[in-house]
Amino acid sequence: MLRKVGRLFLIKTRFEAFLIIYALALGSTMRGLVYLQDYPGFGGKLLFLATTGAVFLAGAKILDCLRLEQEVAALRAAQNPE
Repeated sequence: MLRKVGRLFLIKTRFEAFLIIYALALGSTMRGLVYLQDYPGFGGKLLFLATTGAVFLAGAKILDCLRLEQEVAALRAAQNPE
């Protein structure tokens, strides 16, 4: 039962990855807007860029890890044909 629940939190396809990245982007832009209101000027703009930049890094890492997991699964399937 615990494994079934755990599988809900796995990213299996690129579509799921893009949905998660989109959700991260929405949250970071909302947080960036709060930074712009709380810290007007250059400091707020830098914090806004930092929040959106973090999404770019996280998105790239998610997509790279997804591709790596698919390649490893393909190699394992090629080595152990059943």
